[in-house]
Amino acid sequence: MQLQTWLRELAAEKIKYLFLKENNVSLVSYLNQTYSYNKYFQVSSFQMNQTTLASELIKAVDRADSSDSLIDAVEALADARLESAAPTLIAVLSYNNPGAAVAAVEGLVQLGEVAVMPLLNLLDDYNYGGRAWAIRALAEIGDPRALETLLEAAETDFSMSVRRAAAKGLGNLLWSKIPAAQVKQVQARVGKTLLRTSQDPEWVVRYASVAGLQGLANAVAIALRARYAIEQSDIYSLLKSHFQQMLAEEQDLAVRTRVRRAMQELGR
Repeated sequence: MQLQTWLRELAAEKIKYLFLKENNVSLVSYLNQTYSYNKYFQVSSFQMNQTTLASELIKAVDRADSSDSLIDAVEALADARLESAAPTLIAVLSYNNPGAAVAAVEGLVQLGEVAVMPLLNLLDDYNYGGRAWAIRALAEIGDPRALETLLEAAETDFSMSVRRAAAKGLGNLLWSKIPAAQVKQVQARVGKTLLRTSQDPEWVVRYASVAGLQGLANAVAIALRARYAIEQSDIYSLLKSHFQQMLAEEQDLAVRTRVRRAMQELGR
């Protein structure tokens, strides 16, 4: 009961959420240090049992009886950064509550690679809304195990917001997690997809594709820098040439500005 009382107070006091997020402090760490926590349990030093904490936070999500209370509960669960929270955060993606879904995506991204396989394994079981949120989470995590999903979503998903997220995510893959012998091949596939999505009818997708292409070009540059052969890379040269073409042909000012920025960054 004391823990539930404290959690209710935590949900009510938004300033604590702001403190956690702005200072990148997990809820568990905060609980272990805060005076309020120690006051309720009347101990000077006590380590919260993560299983108990996860159980209470998950119950709060299940018991939420309004849109706002659900968002508060999901934010608290996400901030705890507990691996055992992943299934509940994933389930929230299919709820008809965008605010809660945003908080769930943030929580899954913080969990990182732990959340990747559960997201991929359940991808076909989601309703479309849940699938879209899951792809956004995978795009932000950047784990290469989601490569095929992101490639397909960037080119074929009917939602421009999903295509945008996937395109940007492809440029931010964690290349260090790909076997060295496969990196060049994967980069070529990603480049091919992003070159196509940079011609998407929606400007937001083209804009994200430019960001993705810049991320890819940076990755290629880093891989080649030790050999002082950046300009000789086929992929790198192709991307620079494509940016020049986009700058000449793109009609949208925001996209042209993003292309110009990418070219400036690559020229450094």
